[in-house]
Amino acid sequence: MKIYFAGSIRGGRQDAELYRKVIAVLKEKHQVLTEHVGDLSLSTVEDKGDKAIYEQDTAWLRECDVVVAECTQVSLGVGYELAYAEAHDKEVHIFYRPQAAQLSAMLAGNERFHIHRYAEEEELLAQIRTLWG
Repeated sequence: MKIYFAGSIRGGRQDAELYRKVIAVLKEKHQVLTEHVGDLSLSTVEDKGDKAIYEQDTAWLRECDVVVAECTQVSLGVGYELAYAEAHDKEVHIFYRPQAAQLSAMLAGNERFHIHRYAEEEELLAQIRTLWG
C-alpha cells in the first residue's frame, strides 16, 4: 500500500520526532511516499521551491492509497492536503492529541475522515500498527 503521511513542516516542527516514529512503523509493511516529513533535519524553509513542492505533493496525493495525517500541530498545508485527498476520493485517517490541540470543525465534522484521538506516543503507534501492521 502507498501511504501519504501528512504532518506540519512550515507550521512548526515540534512533532518531527513523532512523525519519524510513525513513518518508521508504516514503512515496516508499506511504502511511505512522504517519508521526508519525518526527517529531523528538514527545515521549515525548503530549497525546492513552492511550485515544485506543490506539484510533487499533489502527484503523491493522487498516487497514494491512503492519507495518514498527524494534526496536533496546526498546519495550513496539512489542511489543504486533506481537502485535496477528499476531492480525489482518498481514504483519510487523522490522528491528534486532544489535550494539546482542538481539531478543526472542518476536519472533525467531516464524516468521510476517520478521526483517531490519542494521549501518548505509544498509544498512537499501537493504533497505527492495528490499522496497518
